[in-house]
Amino acid sequence: MNGLFNHIRYFLTHRFNLQEDKAEEADIIASIKKNIDFRGANLWALIFAIFIASIGLNVNSTAVIIGAMLISPIMGPVMGIGLGIGINDLEMVKKGGKNLLVATIIAIITSTLYFSITPLHEAQSELLARTSPSTWDVFIAFFGGMAGMVAASRKEKNNVIPGVAIATALMPPLCTAGFGLAMGNWLFFFGAIYLYFINSVFIAIATYLMARYLKMPKKVFETQGAERKVTRYVILIVVITIIPSIYLAYRIVNKSIFESNAQKFVEEQFHFDDTQVVSKTFKYTDKQKSIDLLLIGGILDKPMIDSLKKNLNKYRLRNVNLIVRQGLDARHQLDLSQIKASILEDVFSKKADTTAITKIKKVPSIDSVVVVEIKVLYPGIKSFGVSKLAVRDADSLRLDTLRIALARFSKPLSKADVVKLQQWLRYRYQSSSLKLIIQ
Repeated sequence: MNGLFNHIRYFLTHRFNLQEDKAEEADIIASIKKNIDFRGANLWALIFAIFIASIGLNVNSTAVIIGAMLISPIMGPVMGIGLGIGINDLEMVKKGGKNLLVATIIAIITSTLYFSITPLHEAQSELLARTSPSTWDVFIAFFGGMAGMVAASRKEKNNVIPGVAIATALMPPLCTAGFGLAMGNWLFFFGAIYLYFINSVFIAIATYLMARYLKMPKKVFETQGAERKVTRYVILIVVITIIPSIYLAYRIVNKSIFESNAQKFVEEQFHFDDTQVVSKTFKYTDKQKSIDLLLIGGILDKPMIDSLKKNLNKYRLRNVNLIVRQGLDARHQLDLSQIKASILEDVFSKKADTTAITKIKKVPSIDSVVVVEIKVLYPGIKSFGVSKLAVRDADSLRLDTLRIALARFSKPLSKADVVKLQQWLRYRYQSSSLKLIIQ
């Protein structure tokens, strides 16, 4: 038994040994210190990276955003703060904090300037993903910081640091904050800064923990009084940093669980033949948790809604307010963009090829002749579909049917062509109210 235990212990210590190819402590500290300063080349690299990341977010290009994160040197001050706390170097902590603040301000100013002059003002999916942190952002920042410190402590540098820069994603939230300022959207600004703060704090904490695991020697002081003073300052900084981060992480985890349960509730409970969920909003605050749904089609009666509310408990959604907007209430908030978003998945296949495809929920097919004719008239068409939606009139409460046609082209159509195509489709389907939406 002892032999087996010794064998396992040897295996673990041999495989997970970080001391074997570890660089000298002085070299590790010098390497991280070198990247703390933001002046000269580092500052220009940051500005260029911010412009590149902003363009990537603006045109929704993941590859461009990744390139910007590889260029950015903003990880240096964050790791400097973590290492400074780990080795009792108060000067390094101060220097890291000061340079991180300078880098943050310059980055936000640069991205605000870009988004103020760009003609593209729509918030794309890559940008929207940086407006609020999730549970996974906390874990990514924490383990990314650990990986970064391990890489920085090696004799031979490898490609871990660039990977950490991509994974922890400090750049995109700063650009999103600039977008929020430029557009006057304070929710975007504060959400992005919140994500940036979470990432920075957990990278610094991970760096501190890894520095202690590597047993890096703490700074030696001339007198014990000076050492105690610095130790008190360091402990204070650690407490100030960790306590808010633990609370924020707790909030993020609870919010993520709530949104996951709410999403599952809507997907499983709102399956009706004549009623469709057009949009859903999940709100999570200390005072209120709510699920706000906008429905079109058949009206759900009060007993049905009460039954749905009772089912909230099955999804661990106690004390959650279910708001169902339908009929007149929904009519005031309904627009074509919401209709478009709600039926896109039904109309377009995710694996659509270059041929015209028809894929419509609850409508078996459309006239194949129409598809062929459109293909002849507009060779650039990639997908086409038609769907019927039930819409209730706000004044007479009369239920009417609205026909929606959605088309996707390889190149944008001119306004004149869009008008011509809509008129032709109205004639072809004998429907004067048919609405054409170009994807």
